[in-house]
Amino acid sequence: MADWDDVRRLATGLPGVTEITQSRSGAANQKWVIKDKLVAWERPLRKADLAALGEAAPQPPILAAWVPDRGAKESLVADPSGAYFTTPHFDGWDVVLVVLERIPLDELEELIVESWLRQAPRRLAGQYLKDLGQSTEPTED
Repeated sequence: MADWDDVRRLATGLPGVTEITQSRSGAANQKWVIKDKLVAWERPLRKADLAALGEAAPQPPILAAWVPDRGAKESLVADPSGAYFTTPHFDGWDVVLVVLERIPLDELEELIVESWLRQAPRRLAGQYLKDLGQSTEPTED
């Protein structure tokens, strides 16, 4: 299963991604960004999240990442592994939360790459896909 070293390796292995440490409420959290757009980030559960999730609230570490669309989000959250979830804070956003200790490395890689494709500049994402031998261009800038 995955850990922060895996997230770091996968995210920074993508073109243009940098890692930032951000202090919030006395704690340092990691973020991986491309041109000031979040690709993946450490997302500790807040009081409102814990209240909404109740006893089902997973233990950290928790990663947040963009997904292609709401259908993908719904599908991941419904996955029986319990690796993916959401909170009311992310209602209306194509973001999933991930319990790192429950996600296989290959799924983590796919999630981070999909998030990067959504956030990366169109030309850079297109070149990345072309280099992989894929002809499909991303739909978002």
